[in-house]
Amino acid sequence: MTTSTADTRRRSTLRRLLRDPQAVISAGLLTVVVLLGLLAPVLTGHGPNQANLDAVNAGVGEHGYLLGGDKSGRDIYARLLFSVNTSVVSALIGASIALAIGITSGLVGGYFGRRVRSVTEWLFSLIMTFPGLLLLIVLMPVTKGDYKATMLIFGVLLSPGVHRLVRNLVLGVRNELYVDAARVSGLPDRRILRRHVFAVVRGPVIIATAFLAGSSIAVQSGLAFLGVGSNTVPSFGAMISEGFTNLYEEPSQFLWPSLALGIITASLVLLGNALRDALEGGRPRPVRIVAATSYRPPATHEAADGLLIVEDLAIAYPTPTGELKEVVSGVTLSVAAGETLGLVGESGSGKTQIAFAALGVLPAEAVVTRGSIRIDGRELLGLSERELRGVRGTAIAYVPQEPMSNLDPSWTVGAQLVEGLRATTPMSRTEARDRVLALLVRVGIPEPERTFRSYPHQISGGMAQRVLIAGAVASRPLLLIADEPTTALDVTVQAEILDLLRDLQRELNMAVLLVTHNFGVVADICGRVAVMRQGSVVETGTTDELFAAPQHPYTRRLLDSILDESTLRTDPPAAAALETEKR
Repeated sequence: MTTSTADTRRRSTLRRLLRDPQAVISAGLLTVVVLLGLLAPVLTGHGPNQANLDAVNAGVGEHGYLLGGDKSGRDIYARLLFSVNTSVVSALIGASIALAIGITSGLVGGYFGRRVRSVTEWLFSLIMTFPGLLLLIVLMPVTKGDYKATMLIFGVLLSPGVHRLVRNLVLGVRNELYVDAARVSGLPDRRILRRHVFAVVRGPVIIATAFLAGSSIAVQSGLAFLGVGSNTVPSFGAMISEGFTNLYEEPSQFLWPSLALGIITASLVLLGNALRDALEGGRPRPVRIVAATSYRPPATHEAADGLLIVEDLAIAYPTPTGELKEVVSGVTLSVAAGETLGLVGESGSGKTQIAFAALGVLPAEAVVTRGSIRIDGRELLGLSERELRGVRGTAIAYVPQEPMSNLDPSWTVGAQLVEGLRATTPMSRTEARDRVLALLVRVGIPEPERTFRSYPHQISGGMAQRVLIAGAVASRPLLLIADEPTTALDVTVQAEILDLLRDLQRELNMAVLLVTHNFGVVADICGRVAVMRQGSVVETGTTDELFAAPQHPYTRRLLDSILDESTLRTDPPAAAALETEKR
């Protein structure tokens, strides 16, 4: 996201907060309370522990005490102000430690594999078994009554709640298509977590922060109420305890600290709600972008047979009984530079699994039992995530079948394209923006500046597909994997997208692996075809040969099932025969 876009987002959030009475009132109360605490040495002439025996249980205004004196002759007003500082420090320490540990572990445990998640779950389940308040009391000899050390330990005890909140939210978003698209574009995991995943979980984390701060203040006050800790530290809890013992003689001594504690905790919760609503609602106003420069086709790649080579590939998934079931079995195919290979088959035949295996984004439970996938002579299977990032976006790019689901709704189109381009090609943000705008012009978007600063929901499906194509070819890949890129589009837009892919392939000498079940698309753009059925390639040949004389019975049935303009089929015999063969 550009700096101007980020500034606009912050201004928009601030404006929404200022228009929310709940936010203004709660933030105002907290600000006043915190300022009173910071200015305590200036606003009162007495220290929090300074006692005057003549002022024992003094009334309001007596002996220079604004709110009177407690049973030890100390200034209630001064103790209230200094107790604010104790509460603020307690909230900062407890909430910060809980957030730092919980957010980090939640992101890692939710995003990465089952093994990492199991380790984090075991660790935080262990922490949750500790009795929190009792543990803090038992550890008082270790902390020597220092409330700061106590709040640090309490922050660790609070972290499992944050961890589980973040982990559950991450598990819900980690398999979103736009996260896969960011991974395929070459973004490192830390940037995906920071930009695309954390943006989704931040709202609940913000509201949780308010409760964490309130819990820290409440626990510190509770320990002080019980008399645990140093009696020289001013605290609302200690004041409430002393007021409680003197309730029948001077009830106001119990009222003032209780009222102050209630105002602080209630304001924290209300402000957290208001800030969450402000961050999750609305969109920033568009910013002005410089005009796009003319698009210049890059230098083409050297032609070579077998740019992508898949040999004897087998992919399996575990069944409920623990056995592995192959969904792709012994697939062998190749794509030469500048060639378009159509990978055809019915839904569930394993086409997308091959594409995902080449991209390195198979689900965590998938097991590649054998085979090889090479791009430009480099073996892809077995590469680490870091090594795969060097391949994605530069050697291999991806165009998905659901364009709207593969764009992150939290960021503008331009921000996502610039981020993906800079992840694979070292360049400044300005250079990346200019190239993206030029590519938007090249893929036929009539208003590139407007599209650049739009959010995904503000553009059409056909325009979103063009945006994804622009992002895929931005780093000039050797191979483009297009997974049914026209499925969700109407016929007219389909033809335009196919023409665009054909033109870009010719300009870049780019190989294209087109995953589809539409023989019309195959006839339009593909030079060769590989037909898949039940995880295996049953026939491979040129498009002309396959349409003229298909060799495999399954291929003939697929071709026979195509409707033409002179035939109305209410009960297609080919489809019925195919279903019979399946059974």
